[in-house]
Amino acid sequence: MSRHDQPRLWVVGDVHGELNKLRDLLRGAGLMDAGDAWTGGTAHLVFLGDYLDRGPDGVGVVRLVRGLEAQAPQSGGRVTALLGNHEVMFLAADRFRDLGDAHFGLHGYWLANGGQAHDAARMGDEDRAWLAARPALARAGRWLLLHADSRMYLHLGPTVEAVNAHVAALLHSPSPEVWGYFANAFVERLGFIGPRGDRAAQELLDTYGGIRLAHGHTPVIVLLDEGVPGDSPDLPLTYAGGRCVAVDSGMAYHAEGGFIARLSERGVAEVVTLGAGGTKK
Repeated sequence: MSRHDQPRLWVVGDVHGELNKLRDLLRGAGLMDAGDAWTGGTAHLVFLGDYLDRGPDGVGVVRLVRGLEAQAPQSGGRVTALLGNHEVMFLAADRFRDLGDAHFGLHGYWLANGGQAHDAARMGDEDRAWLAARPALARAGRWLLLHADSRMYLHLGPTVEAVNAHVAALLHSPSPEVWGYFANAFVERLGFIGPRGDRAAQELLDTYGGIRLAHGHTPVIVLLDEGVPGDSPDLPLTYAGGRCVAVDSGMAYHAEGGFIARLSERGVAEVVTLGAGGTKK
């Protein structure tokens, strides 16, 4: 397949349990029908992590994404779902809940960061296993896809495959100290802004491939508050000399928050926002 024949690439930032918003956005993009069935054809849909916490139905989000992941290949499409730091926090709290917070604090840490008891109560073994199998990095054409705007990944391996293998090993570690260290490292953000931000982003691209990267983790509105030039918190934010696109739309933070974006080799090609349909960029 030549680069001109690449499938449509859609990316979704942090959903955080906002199942109804996610459904509206995927339907608006033509990727899913009213019955939650895949209608995206050969498109490649990438979720950048943080399915859980803060919002009302993290388990519903997980199961919707799992269903689309299973359906898409039947039409020649593909769904990639990456690991976010909230999945690490949830899995750590769930795995070591019997140790008590006086010892390691993993359960309290998860709750303090938006953990929802109803998600923990409803999560099945297959859901847990799926979360623990999420890759940390992915490549799609000339795009590097990751959850966090952070150099953390550079400490995990020299290739996409090595990073994903390392993370898989961490997520099967019996040590609560290992889990706590990883969860804390995954919190790092804002790595691609400031005087060294362009260089940091380019270092990831040089290491893992691609000419641009798309990330979630830090809401667009936070980047704007940090002084990154941009038009609106309700649109993806391109920065770091065009190397980075931030797509955390803050779905769980304000009622109107929520968008998904289609990426092309040149950058953001289309945005679907809540109630606004597709907007050409």
